[in-house]
Amino acid sequence: MRILGDRAQSEPAATGATADPAADPVVAARLAARRGRRGRARSAGAGKTPRRAWIMLGAVTVLMLGVSVYAAAELASEQNANPTLLRPTGIPGNISTSLANLMQLSPVPRDRAPGFTLTDQQGHTMSLASLRGKVVVLEFMDPHCTDICPIVSQEFVDAYHELGAHAGKIAFVAINVNQYHASVADMAAFSAQHQLNTIPAWHFFTGPLAALKTAWRDYDIQVEAPNPNADIIHTSAVYFIDAQGAERFLASPMADHVANGTAYLPPAQIAAWAGGIARLAEDLAR
Repeated sequence: MRILGDRAQSEPAATGATADPAADPVVAARLAARRGRRGRARSAGAGKTPRRAWIMLGAVTVLMLGVSVYAAAELASEQNANPTLLRPTGIPGNISTSLANLMQLSPVPRDRAPGFTLTDQQGHTMSLASLRGKVVVLEFMDPHCTDICPIVSQEFVDAYHELGAHAGKIAFVAINVNQYHASVADMAAFSAQHQLNTIPAWHFFTGPLAALKTAWRDYDIQVEAPNPNADIIHTSAVYFIDAQGAERFLASPMADHVANGTAYLPPAQIAAWAGGIARLAEDLAR
């Protein structure tokens, strides 16, 4: 099971830019809504103030269902009140409003992305700083996952193949969230299974649990792993980090489920996500 981002509806286009994304009323509205949902969903560390407020966090299946119903009602109310509310200023012009809403894409203040030093699927120990000069598309994945992670993997592979002249300036990165499957071999097997190794600058990082927990904390990724046989429940978020190492955008991946619980996403939405990832990464690479 995975903690997924919100689903959004398309909205008419709006334009503009702002120096401080947090000052934008759209981002502020999302901030307030997500803070409220996050507070209800968290079961541990409830008194901790989040470093970032742009991530939808959850806890267990029942709570997630309740949150989704609440979010849908809230979203519909905002849409009726203000047709342009859901497009923050600062979204690049090559990303349509409907695509920005599908990805729940938000600009974030240009804070330095938290550093880490971990080991990738090829056994190379690297730091985030070593990728300076490249745009980094960063996700958090479970190498034992059969839910949303394979879907995001397909989006990453498709996004890479949509990149143009700037492909060499973009790195696709994931950090492991499964402490029970944390070997380099686990990262390599997942990468091969989902063809992520077809991306030249692909790094699926793992490491000691303490180092992983630090990365989860620094990026506000909630992970629940009660035992080796339980589903890993975790926040699904994609950070877009520019070549200077600053966080620029945040998106919330999604998945639907069939009646037996199998995760899927319609091909058109996978294609839309892949295109959005590619366009946004290329925009940052220019």
